[in-house]
Amino acid sequence: MTRLKKILIHFFLLLFLTTLPVAGAEAEKYLSVTGPCNLEFPKDHGVHPGYRTEWWYYTGNLHSETGDQYGFQLTFFRTQISPPGDDKKWPPKPSAWRTRQVYLAHAAVSDIAGKRHLRAEDVSRAALGMAGVNQAGHHIKVFLKNWSAQIEADLHLLKVNTADFSYELNFKPAKPAVLHGDRGYSLKGSTPERASCYYSCTRLEGQGSITLGGNTVAVSGSAWMDHEFSTAPLEPGLTGWDWFSLQFSDQTEIMIFLLRKEDGTLHPASSGTFVDPAGRARHLTESDFKVEVLDTWKSRQSKASYPSRWRIKIAALSINVMISSNLSDQEMRTLGNTSVAYWEGSVSIKGTKNRHPVDGEGYVELTGYAGAFNAPL
Repeated sequence: MTRLKKILIHFFLLLFLTTLPVAGAEAEKYLSVTGPCNLEFPKDHGVHPGYRTEWWYYTGNLHSETGDQYGFQLTFFRTQISPPGDDKKWPPKPSAWRTRQVYLAHAAVSDIAGKRHLRAEDVSRAALGMAGVNQAGHHIKVFLKNWSAQIEADLHLLKVNTADFSYELNFKPAKPAVLHGDRGYSLKGSTPERASCYYSCTRLEGQGSITLGGNTVAVSGSAWMDHEFSTAPLEPGLTGWDWFSLQFSDQTEIMIFLLRKEDGTLHPASSGTFVDPAGRARHLTESDFKVEVLDTWKSRQSKASYPSRWRIKIAALSINVMISSNLSDQEMRTLGNTSVAYWEGSVSIKGTKNRHPVDGEGYVELTGYAGAFNAPL
């Protein structure tokens, strides 16, 4: 069996596992998010086994000394393939390969000046030291083979090495972690268990290096970190989500997620968070903001048509801004026969806040445009 065939089989298996609905008695065996999460840091930067799905997610915008701009993404996904305590289904003799956890990772670099988007992915079970989370006191390391995110009280160290690109980036949090929703309890549907525990480090500042085609460039800039864990799949009738992480020049940040229904309207659980310069968070409901799509881009590969330019208005905060993609094709296309594609890209911000000019940078994630995204939250 060739290496490519092995990767295809492993990835297809993981895709199946992460999109399989959890229902009935099976769902009841997993831990469920139904109220405030009582997160503590840095402990909760680590892993939360018992919940079916978890992800650690980094995006950011970086600049070289000559002014070239780069976007980057690094995401680690954990999927638990059997509920806690469900030992009867396992063979009686343990194996070094035995694990309940499977990890998938996505990485990308957007070379804005070079007008190219490079992407990679990998997958492994959490066995034999191939993937997992090492946690000792305040030191946490999420890894999949030679990709890793090392998290400490005042440091996020990201390392990725692929055939087409690599990067090593060091970030320090400029603000405390922000809990979304009700003390980290982020409702994503119509019933209490359709939710996740969700927090963000909304402004990480640092530097490092990116290597493209053998050419290494020193970079510096800002990043954003999300961490969520949950058991609930997307609610029936939802086709996907639009997610915005926006860092403004006045040292404020905004997160917004839009849950799209089949009829094109938004689910009322769509919400967001505004973070002021001191790091204080303000919850935003679906009625607090208006997001208008101004332009689209169509992928030649997936045939999906994605929004590419938006206007966001938040009357209560006197915000009126335009969001524009910095590169049209920032589509994350996984291996061909899985037909999974989503758009994850660097964006620019320009507009007004309190009637004063404001600009900024950010990232946008768009799922479900290449087909209904029946995945966990």
